[in-house]
Order: sequence, then structure tokens, then C-alpha cells
Amino acid sequence: MSEKVEKKSVNVDDIYEDVSDWHINTGGIKIVAKRMAGRFRRLKWFGMTIWLVLFLGPYLRWNGSQAVLLDLPNRQFNFFNVTIYPQDIWMLSLTLLFFAILLAAVTSIAGRVFCGYFCFQTVWTDVYTYIEGKLEGDTPKKAMKFNSAPWSVNKIVRKVSKHSLWLLIAVLTGISFVAWFTEAYQLWRDLFHFEASLPAYLIIGAFTGGTYTFAGFMREQVCFWLCPYARLQGVMYDQDTILPSYDAERGEPRGRIKKGQHDDTKGSCVDCNVCVAVCPTGIDIRKGQQEGCITCGMCIDACDTIMEKTNQPKGLIRYASYKELHHNATPLALYKRPRVIIYSLILMIALSGVVYGFMNLSPTEFKVVHERQPLFVQLSDGTIQNKYTVKLLNKTKQTIKLNFTIEGIEGATLHGLSEMIVEPGKVIPVTALVRVPEQYMTSDLTPIVFKGSVESNDRITVRYKSMFMGPKK
Repeated sequence: MSEKVEKKSVNVDDIYEDVSDWHINTGGIKIVAKRMAGRFRRLKWFGMTIWLVLFLGPYLRWNGSQAVLLDLPNRQFNFFNVTIYPQDIWMLSLTLLFFAILLAAVTSIAGRVFCGYFCFQTVWTDVYTYIEGKLEGDTPKKAMKFNSAPWSVNKIVRKVSKHSLWLLIAVLTGISFVAWFTEAYQLWRDLFHFEASLPAYLIIGAFTGGTYTFAGFMREQVCFWLCPYARLQGVMYDQDTILPSYDAERGEPRGRIKKGQHDDTKGSCVDCNVCVAVCPTGIDIRKGQQEGCITCGMCIDACDTIMEKTNQPKGLIRYASYKELHHNATPLALYKRPRVIIYSLILMIALSGVVYGFMNLSPTEFKVVHERQPLFVQLSDGTIQNKYTVKLLNKTKQTIKLNFTIEGIEGATLHGLSEMIVEPGKVIPVTALVRVPEQYMTSDLTPIVFKGSVESNDRITVRYKSMFMGPKK
């Protein structure tokens, strides 16, 4: 037994030192990944359905209007009953921070699972290759046989069908993206009548060309050479990060065996290369972690299937950490890992801010700006007058009418702002004058409060504290 372990250890060293054998496909070889059923394939399909929901999102209706509308021309984001305006942009910033840190946190724990299951490029490439496999062959051998065959009616029909479906998906992708930023059903009507705006046509064209090219032709090359995340992933890993890994100690030396037989001189790997055949980026996971690994787990499904057929335990390729494979150590618990703790704190802070923002969204945005030139005017009867610019943003879905009063200083009267009518999503600036008889001026600087109430809704009130200025006493 000791001889076997010693022999395997030599081979393990050879495997991990032989990094010069790594082969990175630079586009000269077309990857045709074999599809195999398994738990990670099911998880991949589940992740892809999220994009289907996003694909259909702009077509959902809520109270007679589009449920989610990112209305850039009117500078407002509508989410069902909630409308976000530029004044609440800090919430969007916290949301983006949350997802950015979430990506980093997940990567530090389980590698590039976003790439493997949720990335736009990965999902669309999987759909495109599925169509291609059904029409031209789902294995490298079948695809090569089909493409090398002479042209015939059958081949032309299959080629035209494939590219037609690819283009259809690309066009639908572009239209659905634009539909997030404009009324979806009106967009379709405008497109059919050739009345859509030029930016809409340009964006749809860009998405169509990009999707068709990236998912149909470049595929894994986007992950290798264009995606910045692939370049950053290495700094997010540590020895406790679990990744799809080959257990070389158990698998080496490789060798083919017949079903039902057992050879003590060989490892568990039967050198079938199925793990390579199913990889969407064409890497060999048995040569260690590589830039092209998107941690999708397809190699795990493939290897587990082979282990079942050869009556061996599953897990020759599995999600495992560097510590587990190289030091036989248990990975640290998540709450003991410093980077996970830091990521979690940032996530909680960002999420708390977003929740607080949504819980305290005001139906209006009220601001009063004191006129600086001049600070005050003394009228002929001795009354002190200050000039203000009052701005109110209506964040509700209805037109509101507000009545204003002034508080904080005795004898103060409000002129030019007795009432204000503001339409939904509009900002109305109004000049207001506040006059105070001189006998009521006890200081050259007195706090005052502008208060407004909505006629049709007593629950909506606005208040703004400002200052009233007069001559020095």
C-alpha cells in the first residue's frame, strides 16, 4: 500500500509542476461542449431562468402602467408603487455597492459561480450552443462531421435555421433591454411602424450585433480576453475558497480499466477526458486551477457519472479548497475568515441603508433657498422683507395642491406662496416673500419654518427650516 501511495505522490507532483502543458484556446479551436445531466446542470438551468424573468420584466403591468420603468428622459425610476428620483440617487449607489461587494464575497467563498450560472455571456452562450448542438451535432465529432460534409439542402436548411434563431434571440434581447427604459408595448408598436427614436434603433442594433457575435462566435474567448472579472478573480481567492478541483492524490496515476475490474496500481481517474469534453471553456481541470475555469461544475457532473459507471465513489472532481486537497485540513469557518467578515459588514451597511431609504421615502422633496442679494429689504412702512426661492418636487402619481403658512416669528406674513399646484414628477420653483413688522424683530437672525399641507391628503405635509434676516439690533 505504501508503494502505491509513493508512486501516486510522484505523479501528483508531476501534474502540478507541468503547468507548461496548459492550453489556452485563443480562438483557433471551436469549443463544442458535450452536455450531460447532473445536479450542477440543473442548477445552471435554474440560474438561467433568472435572466428569463429579467427578459420578461418590462412587460409586467402594475396599476395600468409598466411595473418597472427606468425613465431616463424624465429622470425617474419606477418600481411598482415606488418612484426613485435623482434626489434619492444615494440609494442606487448603495445598491450598486451591495451587489459589487456581494460578487466579491461570493467569489472569495466559492469562486466564479456568478460566471458559471448567472453571467449574461455564459447564459446566452449556453442557449446558442444548445441550438447549435440540436441542429449541427452536440459533440465535437458530430459537429466536425456535419461541417466537413458537402453542402446539401439539409445542411443549408440547418445552417439558415441556426443563424435565424440566433439573430431572433439577439434582436429580442436588444428590444427587451430598451424596453426597460421606455414604455414596452409602445416600443413594439413604434418599431413595427418604423416610428421609434434613433437611439432606440441604435441600441437595439448594438445589442443584436453584440449578442450574435459574443454568444454565437466568440463564446469562451470573451471570458478569456474581454472580461475584467477573469483578471481580478485571483486576488479574491485564498486557501479556504472552494472551487471545482481534481483530487490528484486519489486520481493518479491515470489508466483505463474495464467495467467491474479493479487495478491497485492505478488511481480512480480512467483518463476518459469527459471532464474536458463538457467544459464550456475547454480547459482540463486535472491540471489545476486555470484562468478559464468559470466554476460551473459541469466537470463534476461528468466525473460523477463516470465514477458511478466504474463503481467508484463520487467526488474525484468536486468543490474543494486548497487546504483540503493539499494539506488535508478543514477550511476555516466563514465567521473566522477576515475578508468574509469585512465583506459581510459592508454588505449589511449597504443593505441597511437601502432598506432605510425605502422605508423613509418622502412623497415630496421640499427646499427653500434664501436670496443673498440683498439679504433683506426694509419697506417704506418699516416692514422687513426677505426673499426666498421655494422648490417642491412631487414624487407621487397624482397632482397635488399645497397651502403654505409661515411659523416661528410673530407677525410674519407670506406673500406669493399662498398655494402651489405641482404635477407628478415635476419640480416647481416659486418666489416667496416673507414680511415682518419692525417691532416684532427682536434679533437680526431669527429661525422661521415654511410649512405646507396637501389639500386632498392630510398625511402629506412639508416643512423646511430657514432663517429670517433683518438689521442688527
